[in-house]
Amino acid sequence: MLLRFRVANVRSLRDEQELSLVVPDGEVSAAAFELKFASDQSVSIFPLIGIFGANASGKSNVLAALVEMRTAVLNSYARWASYDGIPRSHFVLDTKKKAEPSFYEVDFTVDNIRWTYGFELGPTRVEAEWLHSYPRGHRQVWLDRDASRSVPFEWPGARVKDRSQLARRTRPNALVLSTAGTDNHPQLSPIFHWFRRNLWLINPEDERMQREQFTTRELSGERASRINELLAVADLGITGAKVVQKEKGETTVRLMHRSAAGDVSFDWSNESFGTRSWFALVGPLLLALDEGAVLLVDELDASLHPRFAAEVIRLFRDPQTNAKGAQLLFTSHDPSILTTPSGGRLLEPGQVWLTEKDKDGATDLYPLSAASPGHDEDLMKSYLAGAFGAVPTLLEGQVARRLLTATAKDRPRRAERD
Repeated sequence: MLLRFRVANVRSLRDEQELSLVVPDGEVSAAAFELKFASDQSVSIFPLIGIFGANASGKSNVLAALVEMRTAVLNSYARWASYDGIPRSHFVLDTKKKAEPSFYEVDFTVDNIRWTYGFELGPTRVEAEWLHSYPRGHRQVWLDRDASRSVPFEWPGARVKDRSQLARRTRPNALVLSTAGTDNHPQLSPIFHWFRRNLWLINPEDERMQREQFTTRELSGERASRINELLAVADLGITGAKVVQKEKGETTVRLMHRSAAGDVSFDWSNESFGTRSWFALVGPLLLALDEGAVLLVDELDASLHPRFAAEVIRLFRDPQTNAKGAQLLFTSHDPSILTTPSGGRLLEPGQVWLTEKDKDGATDLYPLSAASPGHDEDLMKSYLAGAFGAVPTLLEGQVARRLLTATAKDRPRRAERD
């Protein structure tokens, strides 16, 4: 499970920001899952977090930073050899940040043992890398890498096997964990594979066709009944789905729609964008629930009715449908999913995180609980009223007034041109 994520100098996240899925000490949450460590200690973890904010406030950059960390772990050894330096997305609105390292760190669990892993990426090399374990509740340092030392790699306690070989094979612009995972290292591979099996990103634009194809393949597997049920319960008029063989061994899907004359199927290209978005989501969603994985969804409300988005949230919140402890991190523009139709809270204040940009264009990430909302306060209404920040500073009618002003300025130019 993912516990915390810290990041700095990545995209709009200039200063160090932390996203925590751990319920703070002293607080009780009905929405949290209890996670028991191998050391017999336990902690309450949120199975889902929603990040809200104005357009271009940086909420998508939080998920993008997690994906960039995952990509570095999976690819730096095998794919960064062709780079002169390191591919990274530093904060570009401050020229000084180009020379400074980008910082990433996560706390997570593997087999109920807590780990902390992080690194700093400079323009041309990995400046630092570290791995800590807490098997009995106390920190064990497994790796301490510092590129500024004459001997960059230190392995306190000699816990890691084949240390000399790992150090020798790891390039200055590659991560040790990437090298270890590629070489199937007996101790570090489970950490590498945690990144491979988690932090999957879904957004409304990228790789939708691949996700559609994945869901189509799943219709021939063990998740077929659940996929059909999710399609039918979504109230799209769909009664089922069938896989159709095309030329050259390719397959496509046809959704069966209820009609007065019986079930009819449409060509896939004629299905609505909302239907296709839902279909592309349900395959990866069920995989995450079955694997107990961390799923990232950018713009959960894109092309989905708020009721659909709310049902996705409920799937991860319910311990019966989420028996493996999967986690969902999502962004949204739609504050209506903070509240149920009956007026209750779909998300607790600790599960709602907000992004806001300062005057320099840097993103500030903070939990809604920091604003101490009242126990019975309507989170949606207060959010829209600006009580928690993270909303556009836009007055009613301001867009139209600005447009009229710009139009008036353009008239003399058009007259001169004519």
